[in-house]
Amino acid sequence: MKMIFDVEAKPKFNQLLVFAFQQVLAIMAATIAVPTIIGLPAQIPAAILGAGIGTIVYLLFTKFKSPVCISSSFAFLSSLGVALAFGYLGIIVGGILAGLVYVVIAIVIHFAGTKWVSKLMPPVIIGPTVALIGLSLAGAAMGDIVKANASVANGGYNLIGLLCGLVTFVTIVICSVQKKRKGLRLIPFIVGIGVGYCLALIFTLIGHFAHVDYLMVLNWEPIVNNFSPVTFQSFLDYPRFALVEGIKEISEGRVLLTAAGFGEIALAFIPVALVVFAEHIADHKNLGSIIERDLVEGEPGLERTLLGDGVGSIAGTVLGICPNTTYGESVGCVAITRNASVRTILVAACMCILLSFLKPVMVVLQTIPSCVMGGVCLTLYGFIAVSGLKMFKDIDLGLNKNLFTVSAILIAGIGGLSIQIPYAIDGNGTVSKVITITSIATALVLGIVTYAIINAIEKKEKDIPDDEEAESLMAAPIESGSTYDVGAEEPAKEESAKSEE
Repeated sequence: MKMIFDVEAKPKFNQLLVFAFQQVLAIMAATIAVPTIIGLPAQIPAAILGAGIGTIVYLLFTKFKSPVCISSSFAFLSSLGVALAFGYLGIIVGGILAGLVYVVIAIVIHFAGTKWVSKLMPPVIIGPTVALIGLSLAGAAMGDIVKANASVANGGYNLIGLLCGLVTFVTIVICSVQKKRKGLRLIPFIVGIGVGYCLALIFTLIGHFAHVDYLMVLNWEPIVNNFSPVTFQSFLDYPRFALVEGIKEISEGRVLLTAAGFGEIALAFIPVALVVFAEHIADHKNLGSIIERDLVEGEPGLERTLLGDGVGSIAGTVLGICPNTTYGESVGCVAITRNASVRTILVAACMCILLSFLKPVMVVLQTIPSCVMGGVCLTLYGFIAVSGLKMFKDIDLGLNKNLFTVSAILIAGIGGLSIQIPYAIDGNGTVSKVITITSIATALVLGIVTYAIINAIEKKEKDIPDDEEAESLMAAPIESGSTYDVGAEEPAKEESAKSEE
């Protein structure tokens, strides 16, 4: 895929601002979802601040060679639930431990190189895993595209919401493929969100004056609450990031973190971080295939991307609220707009930091309907899945080794197989606390184990000649015009040919 703007390109200043804001919009939905899911919706500005700071740290470590934003990671949702029981200090400790896992692996790679990583996770594992990342998010995107934001009553399926989401999607498609106005091809998400938002606004106004709640797609509550009453903080406010809240806990004598709690947090974050390491490789392989650069074994290299992700995750937690990770939405934005300029990512990070302090902008962004963002994600997640599927062209699925590996990853991941590790049992013998490893991480581990087992068997039986007829479980294609008799060893067409002779 040829980039309109390569990694080192310098778009014009006005273009840069527009491109950067598009990246911000692309990562916004998932960024604000994490603090909401863990029960801290007031920390949305902190999550956006953490994304901006974490991305800048990542860019510094990767020498501005890898054009992707990092932001709040969904992989640590269950871990954050454990840490939250110990207050904000627990979240800070968890984020630091997760980041240190990346740092330690980066140190190992510095001395041992990356060949062991390539052997552990070849394309037959990375390809389906990348595809799985996009496919596993499909349910969330399609759940959002049929939602309205107006009220609890409209929280279920809403046909008007679906219309707004599909209009958003179609607008993005039209902007991306048309050739007459090249400027629109660079900002399809901004145009799509704008059109979808305007349509939702029209239906909401009609519903308001006609007293029909079903048509009220937009939710004005964030704006109303922000300006009731109007104060200085209605316009400018600082994010309540984890470090500030942690200092408050210490000064007010509300420290909940104990030595036993530290152990629980370590048990909740470190195993997940080890698995997310594999997702980190998959994301960078995917991004590298899009911009046609090897980010893992070339420049900046896996050592630097891991350091950037790890230290950026620590910064994103301490000066934000959640551990960070590279965002598939950001990668999808690069793929669709064909803009890989790392300056765009830098400006987007600065925008996140600035926007986190501007309260009116924060509340307006919160009013973007779920259905509109669902239309956006329909394209973003699709591109992630297709990027993984493109890697299949280098995979020989005629070999059982590859066939079993790909099957294990796709079926386990799409089926939602997760691993729940109990680490606390109450008095009556029932499990009270578990660590959950996500379905993507579980599928990835299953794929690695499957591939390793088959490799071990092949190595042990390397001197045994292959049975070519039983080489693969995949049936060979039937030639056109062939007919077969049940129980016959050869096709009937051969007998017919002989009789003709």
